[in-house]
Amino acid sequence: MTAKAVDAGFPSNAELTIDTKGVPHLKRLKAKTVPKGLPAFEMEVHARMRERHLLDILRDGTSWTSFTRHFGPPSGADPKLQRAEQRYVFTTFGYGCNLGPVQAARHAPTIASANTLRRLNAQHISTPKLEAAMTDVIDAYNRFALPKLWGAGRAAIADGTHVPLRENNLLGALHIRYGAYGGIAYHHIADNYIALFTTFIPCGVWEAVHIFDGLMKNRSTIQPDTLHADTQGESEPVFGLSRLLGIMLMPRMRNWGDATFYRPDKAVRYLNIDSIFTREIDWRLIATHWQDMMQVVLSIQAGFVLPSMLLRKLGSHNRKSLLYQAFRELGRVERTLFLLRYIANPEIRRTIRAETTKIESFNDFLDWVTFGGPVIKSGDPVEQEKQIKYASLVANAIMLSNVADLTEALASMATDGHQVTPELAATLSPYTRKHIRRFGKYELNMDDQPAPLLPRPLPFETPL
Repeated sequence: MTAKAVDAGFPSNAELTIDTKGVPHLKRLKAKTVPKGLPAFEMEVHARMRERHLLDILRDGTSWTSFTRHFGPPSGADPKLQRAEQRYVFTTFGYGCNLGPVQAARHAPTIASANTLRRLNAQHISTPKLEAAMTDVIDAYNRFALPKLWGAGRAAIADGTHVPLRENNLLGALHIRYGAYGGIAYHHIADNYIALFTTFIPCGVWEAVHIFDGLMKNRSTIQPDTLHADTQGESEPVFGLSRLLGIMLMPRMRNWGDATFYRPDKAVRYLNIDSIFTREIDWRLIATHWQDMMQVVLSIQAGFVLPSMLLRKLGSHNRKSLLYQAFRELGRVERTLFLLRYIANPEIRRTIRAETTKIESFNDFLDWVTFGGPVIKSGDPVEQEKQIKYASLVANAIMLSNVADLTEALASMATDGHQVTPELAATLSPYTRKHIRRFGKYELNMDDQPAPLLPRPLPFETPL
């Protein structure tokens, strides 16, 4: 949407006002109406979902997708391991839920010992193998019709969340924003909720540096071309790089009223919204360094350079770099165009709010998955990265199982004459977990009585 179109539509835009200082203001978005009969619909759906244990879900997941086929010795030879698939599944469970090898082995001594779990994790399961396993689960999830009611798979949401670490390790630091020691788990999820990519970064790193890496490394059938992010995505160089990568960046704007709007030229004026434009674009700077910017982007697309490597070079500490200035200037063009769409179209604002809320729900879901504890115990950066990927693999397996069960529940409800509409089905979520037993199933046999309680003196005590 051009500035002229926004200017022409300003008189009919009842949600946008501009004060005497030239600061734009938007009215609060109205909440979406809840579909009629939603509480009864949700209750019926959940009543029809079968009760499961996490191990059952992982077993079914590898049965459907064979994701454990990626695990094995580095040589690619046969693992020569008895019950290999079962032990790979249990290793994924132990590390993905953050139980660790010792606690996991204590509760299932017939499956594998703690040393076996450590060996499988160290020698048979690597970061690339976990990413390949995630891709298998994502592709199976994408074959269902239900997730397409939640999102078309054309958008992704990126966000980081704090993860506590034990002190005195290479990546740990005191994070100013979270006020706690640890690192950052940086996730990319699709608009249909599934986790596409995850990585572990230090607290001191500017999160927006990694905003495009997840899309570049994603090898699944879900290939988004739109990216939502939190306020870290407001950076002008990030907007410039997104344009050249063919990615539409739509971040959550916290203080958008303070953002600078750039007019294309000093001579350009607008009838209604002219006061919001305070600076002009330097097109000569973009034209001068256009070839350099394109060479960098071609290197990224060819896989020679990651976007994070470039964005580190384009950080705020490098403002004297001409390449930084060129990307920043192009980013000013893109961010101004985005802001114009943002203030003119309430549906864009509603979409951004809805999509960025999904990543918050995913972070909460991941906390539930890692019930073994929030702290990553290893001080090895490789193991820290694997720990985050294990958890995302378990989360994706649960989502796949939930979508399969929800699809069956909706089909049985329709057969029984219940109302099932796209509007109602779209309110569901693959993060549902009321029917999942994380801690196994306990049995209490009251017939198994202990010996009578008889206080006895210690061997070295003299009886009274």
